[in-house]
Amino acid sequence: MSRHDASKLATRLGRQAEAVCREYLPSGRREGRYWMVGDVRNTPGRSMFVRLTGPESGKGAAGKWTDAATSEHGDLLDVIRESCGLIDFKDVVDEARRFLSLPHPEPEPAGHNARQSPAPTGSPLAAKRLFSMAQPIAGTLAESYLRNRGITVLHGTGSLRFHPRCYYRPDEHAPTETWPALIASVTDLDGHQTGAHRTYLDPSGLDPGGFSEATLGKAPIDTPRRAMGDLLGHAVRFGVAGEVLAAGEGIETVLSPRIVLPHMPMLAALSAAHLAAIAFPADLRRLYVLRDRDPAGDNARQSLIARATGEGIEAIGLTPLRDDFNEDLRELGVDAMRAALREQLRPQDVARFMDE
Repeated sequence: MSRHDASKLATRLGRQAEAVCREYLPSGRREGRYWMVGDVRNTPGRSMFVRLTGPESGKGAAGKWTDAATSEHGDLLDVIRESCGLIDFKDVVDEARRFLSLPHPEPEPAGHNARQSPAPTGSPLAAKRLFSMAQPIAGTLAESYLRNRGITVLHGTGSLRFHPRCYYRPDEHAPTETWPALIASVTDLDGHQTGAHRTYLDPSGLDPGGFSEATLGKAPIDTPRRAMGDLLGHAVRFGVAGEVLAAGEGIETVLSPRIVLPHMPMLAALSAAHLAAIAFPADLRRLYVLRDRDPAGDNARQSLIARATGEGIEAIGLTPLRDDFNEDLRELGVDAMRAALREQLRPQDVARFMDE
């Protein structure tokens, strides 16, 4: 992307400066014409201020920010990069474009304190609100949970966030509990959020000095994974799909091959039934289906391959050495998984996507 194109993208973000701040700097708050927060990495505080109004460019432009404590300054692309912990500029651009494709409410007038009306339980609106209240995963229990499962490549994961106290109710008669949770945004082909997925985490992995990696896992509850909203045909997406796409069931299953295929667009459908029903991007030409070795997974894989083939899409199953690709990663290691995938991918995709 050229400097001119990046400037145009920053200008588009500036037109929705308050929505950007609510999305990526939720630890802050609006005060008059500014959004006040601790720093560009979303630390609570008041030393950084973002202009919410102003011209589209030049001095005092909307979206420009300054940190009075450090003298750092920048635009909203910098906010997205730092708050999400992104490194490659391409990932920053992809995340900015994902954000801009979402519908956003008009900014509230300064000083407006009216409470939002409750969203129906489990609805797409409730899912959107949950995701907006969560924070980027960098430096959180969610990031450490993923790293403990061998998942160390986390660029392009703006669809994942962390909520420290996410509501959980075992059943309709039980009291509500709160657990930390990995929150995933479920979106349609246009990037509009339709649902959310929660992986509840065990806070006993915390100690006064940080995270104890050996104990990080899912919460000790009956259903540590729950979804809400409209999921059919939609998915949790990593990267922008083009002619090639890989699809699987679980988030960890999909994130594992990204260790060696960091630039291949992928999606997690969240269940075998939903994997079989994913919608295909218009320009998709080759689909890799990540296999889970169980009857439901095999049925979903066969159904999806048949659907894709019927629509003129080349469909190829990728089979793990163990039960799933995260097990391959954790028990056999990166090199073994890379070797197994190399044998199953088309040669041109090995050259294009595989990290040597």
